Amino acid sequence: MPPKQPKLICVGNTTLDRVWLIDRLPSGGGKFPAHDYLELGGGMAANAAVAVARLGGACAYWGRAGDDSAGRVMLAEMSAYGVDVSQFRLMPNARSSVSGIMVGGDGERMIVNFRGEGLDADPGWLSLEELAGCDALHGDVRWPEAAALCFAAARAHRIPTVLDGEIASAEVFSALLPLVDHAIFSEPGLRAFAGGPTDSDEARLAALQQVRRLGCRVAAVTRGRDGVIWMDEAGVHRQPAFVVEVVDTTGAGDVFHGAYALSIAEGSTVEAAMRFASAVSALKCTGKGGRAAIPTRERTLQFIREHEGAGSAPAP
Repeated sequence: MPPKQPKLICVGNTTLDRVWLIDRLPSGGGKFPAHDYLELGGGMAANAAVAVARLGGACAYWGRAGDDSAGRVMLAEMSAYGVDVSQFRLMPNARSSVSGIMVGGDGERMIVNFRGEGLDADPGWLSLEELAGCDALHGDVRWPEAAALCFAAARAHRIPTVLDGEIASAEVFSALLPLVDHAIFSEPGLRAFAGGPTDSDEARLAALQQVRRLGCRVAAVTRGRDGVIWMDEAGVHRQPAFVVEVVDTTGAGDVFHGAYALSIAEGSTVEAAMRFASAVSALKCTGKGGRAAIPTRERTLQFIREHEGAGSAPAP
């Protein structure tokens, strides 16, 4: 009998990304020629949902956008990737979130985002009864009303929860973190949570410890080429980054979260989930755009086998 396909829900942000690939990021005003242009869906929870589907999980995206051209493009693209979009609502008289992204020759990016307008924050229309059959719930900080509602319901069903800890207000973190099992921050997100610099290991670990005190089983920060640091009941751990030839880092953190949530849904250890997510995120960075280069599960497992020496390391 084949293994059960894990089921996940990703709730939160979706954005239409308009991406220009240029030789180097600008340092001032002027005209800059692009050697390629892409238009594709993005956003934290939306990219995570696509990653789950690409890696073989059954995933639904719960979110909202404007009933405009950008919203319709995002809905159609996500559906084409195999994501369940029955709880993705296009709202009349609202404007979708859209990002302009410039990607330099080294893969680093500059993002300007319009977060949308007229998007009703009330999540009361979401079908919470569908959570009962889930193996994990992922949420981000961009629709905190929905994330809080879904995290609370998931906890009542003993479903593991994963938060994408991007930049948010103290009020948002205070509302969400006590409901979260696995809180994974970006470096800017961790600084926002801490309310000050987290440039040293001492400061990072102090902030992660504070996250743990709020009730999170796992508190982590992704650091790009410097890998991942996380803290759990067993102490502090590190997953070094996999070395790849970087083409585009757009969506790397989102994809990391989706892969991590999928691995947790499958019952993996935190260490195995961190390694799997790091491999998926690294492979994504070898291609253009936030989604086109998301690898299959087979490619990811092959990549991990090829890099058996790049394992987890204890924190100093």
